[in-house]
Amino acid sequence: MSKSLARVRAALEAAGVDAEIREMSETTRTAEDAARAAGCAVDQMAKSIIFRGEATGHVVLFLTAGGNRVDPAKATTVAGQPLGKADAALIREETGFAIGGVAPVGHLKPVTAFFDPRLLDFHVVWAAAGTPRHIFAIAPQVLLDMTEARMANFTA
Repeated sequence: MSKSLARVRAALEAAGVDAEIREMSETTRTAEDAARAAGCAVDQMAKSIIFRGEATGHVVLFLTAGGNRVDPAKATTVAGQPLGKADAALIREETGFAIGGVAPVGHLKPVTAFFDPRLLDFHVVWAAAGTPRHIFAIAPQVLLDMTEARMANFTA
């Protein structure tokens, strides 16, 4: 088991969440790929979008429904700082995950996170489990609580 996957599993277990992590035969790098693999609606995918906070130099996580796009102007307002592109090295250094498998939980460092209210429209959402082939299902309210994300309107 990869270190990334193990961290996600440990974070779920530490929170008392009994979530089945599934390994998919095809890639789950995009929300569309993951939804197809999970057999769910694309908006049921809790997509992790990472920006670099220009004031802090740290990553800022936006958890959004798979079909939504993060509006940079709204995201900047919500984050309270200018946002820029987070490169792969910064993402890996702070979250411990590679692009295409960034999980919403199990980060190496504390991450400021924001949560798309659209995810609460579902009984279950799916999220990356630390690799491009692993995902897990979770109640969106449980995911919101686990991530300590702030609910906000940041989508286009």
